[in-house]
Amino acid sequence: MKTAGTPNHRPGRTAERALDRAPERTPSRRELFRFGLTSVAAFSVAGCSALSLNPSDKGGGKGGGEGAGKAGTGLKEAPDLGDQVKAGKLPARAKRMPAKPMVIRPTEPGGVYGGTWNTILTSVDADPHLVGSLSYEPLVRWDVDQTKISPNVAESWEIGQDGRVYTFKLRAGMKWSDGKPYTADDLVFGYEDVLSNKDLYPVMPSQFAPDGQPAKLEKVDATTVRFTFPKPQGLFLDQVASSGGAVLHCLPKHYLKQFHKKYNPDADKLAKQEGQPDWTKLFLNKGGNGPTEFGSWQNTDLPVIYPWKLSSQSGNRLVVSRNPYYWKTDSDGRQLPYLDRVVFDIITDPQVSTLKLSQGDYSLVTPGLVTLQSKPVFARGREKGRFHFIAIGSSRMNDATFLLNQTHKDPEMRKVMQNKDFRIGLSYALNRQEIIKVVLLNQGEPWQTSPRKESGLYLQQLAKQYTQHDPAKANAHLDKAGYRRRDSDGFRLRPDGKRLGFTVEVRTNFNPLWADVAQLASGYWKKVGVDVQVKVEDATLLFNRVDANNHDAVMDDGDGGDLPMLGPGWYFPVDAGAAYAVEWGRWYESKGAQGEKPPTGPLRQMRLFDQIKVTPDKQKRDELFMQILRISQEEFYVIGTVLPEARYNVVQNDLHGVGGEMIDDCCEPGPSAPEQYFWKKT
Repeated sequence: MKTAGTPNHRPGRTAERALDRAPERTPSRRELFRFGLTSVAAFSVAGCSALSLNPSDKGGGKGGGEGAGKAGTGLKEAPDLGDQVKAGKLPARAKRMPAKPMVIRPTEPGGVYGGTWNTILTSVDADPHLVGSLSYEPLVRWDVDQTKISPNVAESWEIGQDGRVYTFKLRAGMKWSDGKPYTADDLVFGYEDVLSNKDLYPVMPSQFAPDGQPAKLEKVDATTVRFTFPKPQGLFLDQVASSGGAVLHCLPKHYLKQFHKKYNPDADKLAKQEGQPDWTKLFLNKGGNGPTEFGSWQNTDLPVIYPWKLSSQSGNRLVVSRNPYYWKTDSDGRQLPYLDRVVFDIITDPQVSTLKLSQGDYSLVTPGLVTLQSKPVFARGREKGRFHFIAIGSSRMNDATFLLNQTHKDPEMRKVMQNKDFRIGLSYALNRQEIIKVVLLNQGEPWQTSPRKESGLYLQQLAKQYTQHDPAKANAHLDKAGYRRRDSDGFRLRPDGKRLGFTVEVRTNFNPLWADVAQLASGYWKKVGVDVQVKVEDATLLFNRVDANNHDAVMDDGDGGDLPMLGPGWYFPVDAGAAYAVEWGRWYESKGAQGEKPPTGPLRQMRLFDQIKVTPDKQKRDELFMQILRISQEEFYVIGTVLPEARYNVVQNDLHGVGGEMIDDCCEPGPSAPEQYFWKKT
């Protein structure tokens, strides 16, 4: 359940999912990572460098240069900023920084100023890579080792009244990129005038209004804000550090109020002058919808708190340059970021991206461009292109899942889908090892819909049940389900005499391997007498059909592997996005006003999750969620196939500070603190 951009599927679409944390425990993600070295003909293409060192270079030329890597490590600010101070164009460093800057401990010592990091986007509109590279600056953040929450914009926080009250202390003296103060007024503006304004946000983000009851946000003083909820909110801090912090912290009141009708009575007139139908569209397009939307990456005037600020955006290139008021330093007190700028080339053709990447032209590109299929090409180009691979540990718990609609509109199909022995029989019929070998290039291991081993909520029985390829057991369970009779073609018959079968719907624009997996699965199931057809279709059509409960079954991946509590929809139906139980999820989502009341198992899970949401103690939340997982094991809602192994990305050898591995969440590579990346010739 990705929260930046179009969701890949929505079992639990309203549940907040962490953008950038996955605890790294044994087994090591490096141990999980393997590179395929299949021989593939090498490609050759001229292209621009991944890190251009010439400050005037916008991306052309390969490597090298004299600008970066020679600015002494004793400097407390970038040379170009020092020059602006001397020329009277910029205040002194001490006046640009907060009283207590956030200190980043660099991954590698010896960071130097200068250089350009060139990377690739597939689009500007809410590309997760753009968000992760530039705008992961919530009030509090997951630590760089991704195991705990640490200060960020807020230098400290307190939780009171058993989780009802959250108080955040901001950094005194912190400034926006235009030099204006960043204060509690910005957060109050964002909450009261933006998120609470139904013309701008018809529905307030759920982390601020659990169960539809909004929290109260008050300004305590210029650098302190306090959230007060009607009842305890055990997951709020996690949500703020994750996707829940994506909007509120980045709305500069002093700039955006000119487009807001509350502060500017002529806002509608201004909107018309700029070609917008009304003030709400203008406000959002100027940056009022936060960093995950298109408007924020079109407006060079929008003040930000990120390491780099948008300096230019054309049809196929976006350039961000150093923010002189950035509020973080390294452990030696030197203002970050080290790199002068980041250049994002927008390349929509994956073949072009592969060619350029194989020549070492870019580093740390948007994740979808580095695939299993392209890995051999990159492996052959590593030496010439002077780049290396880093492991990207998976946050997902499945590469391909089958969600059979247990609240089907057709009463007879509903009986079929709700029959647990039917689902168990289908699971035993799958040859997961063959799927891994044929489709996934020997990457992964057989797995059901269960949290990953390193998540802290691993349940072996849930992960491994019914994963053996055993046609005899498959047939036995299908017989036990009541489908012994067969027609002349060998297909099983339902009690009403109709052939036993269903259609699996697969969307076209997410994972190109799904259609292959679905066709293999269809073949396995036909061998045990179940007539399964595969229908490949547009994602919008598929989602609409699921929303209307018009599907037999759909195929998806499986999120909630690293942080299952923030992506619980794979373990019980939290809302109508749960394609395996749309109406049960709709009932829970609407508090019984719509949908159908679920049976005992999912109903117990819903009550347990209600307890989790008001429990501030993590250990107690974990204990409650383990009960949810045990019920999920018993119910066996979703048929899983393969646990994803770590994938990879490419990094030029002269780009330092990246570290050895990351996690494949929406804010990748945000957790590795790109502000402390630097270029140094090796």
